[in-house]
Amino acid sequence: MSDKLLVIHNNLEKLLDSKREAMPSNFNKTRFLQNCMTVLQDTKGIAQCDATSVARTMLKGAFLGLDFFNKECYAIVYGGSVQFQTDYKGEKKLAKKYSVRPVKDIYAKLVREGDDFQEEVTDGQQTISFAPKPFNDREIVGAFAVVLFHDGGMTYEAMSAAEIEKTRQDYSKQANGQAWTKSKGEMYKKTVLRRLCKNIELDFDTIEQAMAFEDSSDFDMNKEPKPQQQSPLNPEPVIIEGEFTEVTESEGDPVEAEQG
Repeated sequence: MSDKLLVIHNNLEKLLDSKREAMPSNFNKTRFLQNCMTVLQDTKGIAQCDATSVARTMLKGAFLGLDFFNKECYAIVYGGSVQFQTDYKGEKKLAKKYSVRPVKDIYAKLVREGDDFQEEVTDGQQTISFAPKPFNDREIVGAFAVVLFHDGGMTYEAMSAAEIEKTRQDYSKQANGQAWTKSKGEMYKKTVLRRLCKNIELDFDTIEQAMAFEDSSDFDMNKEPKPQQQSPLNPEPVIIEGEFTEVTESEGDPVEAEQG
C-alpha cells in the first residue's frame, strides 16, 4: 500500500470509528475498508487528491451501506478532487431498503427505436406496457422507471432521451464526464430512477444517510440552466451551443473508481 493510500486508510478508519452510531446495523468495517482500498489503488488521479477529502467521500458510502467494490457507488476523481456518486444498482438498493411503503420491486428500462412503449390512464388508473424488440441495439429514445409495492400499488416515471439530455446539460455536475460518455445507458436509467424516487417517501435512519443520498446525485438542481438562444428568423427557441472545448483525461476528465 502506498503512503497516500495508507494515510487515506487511517483517516477513513478514524472517521468510521467516530461515526459508528450513524452506520447501518449490519455494517462490516473491516470488509468496507478492504474493499475501499482495493478500489482506490486502481483509481487514476487519487494520488493528487487530498487524503482527508477522499476519506470523507468514502464515508458517504459507509453511511448508506453501499459497496464501492461491487460498483454500487463510485468515488469519481475530477480536477484534483473526488466526488461521491451512486450507481443504478445502489439507487435500487436504497429505494428498496428505505421506502416507507414496502417495495416489492423497482427497476428502470431503456426504450429504443422499434420498441413498443405505451402509457395509458383508464378509469383514473395509470398503466404502462412495454414490449422491447429482441436484442435491440438501436438508438435510445427514452427511459422509464417503475416501482411495484407489496400492497399492489405501482408508480412510474418516463423521460424522453431529449428530456434526459436537457437535464444532463442544464444540471449535471459533470455533463461531459466519463459516466455519461462511457455509460450513457446506465446514466439514463439512473436519471429516471432518481426522478421516480422523488415520488417515493424514503425514511433514512440518520441525518448522515439522508445527506449522503442527496450528495450522491449527479445533478445539482440549484444550478442555473443554460440559456436558450433564439434566432430572429425563428420564433421558436433553439438551443445553440456557443463554444466547444474538448477536455482530455489529463486536463481533469473525471475517472470512475473501477476495479482492474
